[in-house]
Amino acid sequence: MKKIIALLLVLCSCGLYAQVDPMQAMADSMAKADSLAALKHDYVHASFKGTRLINFPTLETVGKNCLDFRIQHRFGEFSSGSYNAWGLDGGACIRLSLDYGINDWLAVGIGRTSIDKLADASFKAKILRQKTDNSIPVTVTWSSGINYTFMKDNAGIAAGYDKYHYPLDRISYTNCLIIGRKFNNRLSIEFNGFWVHYNIVDHYTDKNDIFAAGLSARYKVTNHMAITAEYAHRLNKYSDLYDTYHDPFGIGIDLETGGHVFQMHFTNQFGMNEAEYIPYTTSDWLATNSKGMWAPGFRLGFNISRVFVLSKEGNGW
Repeated sequence: MKKIIALLLVLCSCGLYAQVDPMQAMADSMAKADSLAALKHDYVHASFKGTRLINFPTLETVGKNCLDFRIQHRFGEFSSGSYNAWGLDGGACIRLSLDYGINDWLAVGIGRTSIDKLADASFKAKILRQKTDNSIPVTVTWSSGINYTFMKDNAGIAAGYDKYHYPLDRISYTNCLIIGRKFNNRLSIEFNGFWVHYNIVDHYTDKNDIFAAGLSARYKVTNHMAITAEYAHRLNKYSDLYDTYHDPFGIGIDLETGGHVFQMHFTNQFGMNEAEYIPYTTSDWLATNSKGMWAPGFRLGFNISRVFVLSKEGNGW
């Protein structure tokens, strides 16, 4: 009798399961799979191979617990001719910087530039991050810095005054809104919105605030080489000498060699801080000489980036 009751119970349970709508079961299964997939949606990585393209900041931040040591160097103008080895013998500018990743979206940094004896401190934060499923189609990053110049105003002192009367007069600020997208494994493009503020300016008619809109791009040719370019247009007439300065523009090549990224480029930018190259780029790509021949004011430059992973949680970029 017990065996008969057990058999009836088994048959009943099988009947109950048979009453489930197979289409509804499939829909529930797909919904569960989609839910699990949503949890696995990942962020897009390596849109740019570095925190700076040529001079412009990229949307990238240094990875968590990683330290990026960067050397930037600019030679003299190519148009200086063979006597100066096309700028290699001319005056050079160098910048050294350290950037540290607090987490995967926030980094802080310090730097020193030889021109204007400029020291800087900065932070960079990712506000939005592009996802592989395009639920977030772009990355939005904000970069801000504060600069302090140790330069002496020799001309002013000789004339009986000092341009930098107070310590605050030596301070300038830089801000950059970066909106970018990695379109595929080869092409990444970003928009750069610049805002530079000087506490004190050279002439009383000069504006303290300078604005510019820029565009940067990187195209990966091979697994270890990419072509880069950047350009910014100055939006407001901030000085009576506005026409003597030029929009910053550069083209270059990125070479990845293990933990190093070597960036070689041609650019009209001599300074390497936004407070220098946005308002005060004096070289012109379209310049001509006294004979009317093209004598472009670009110069050779390079950046070397070395990332150090400081803990087991560090992830580079």
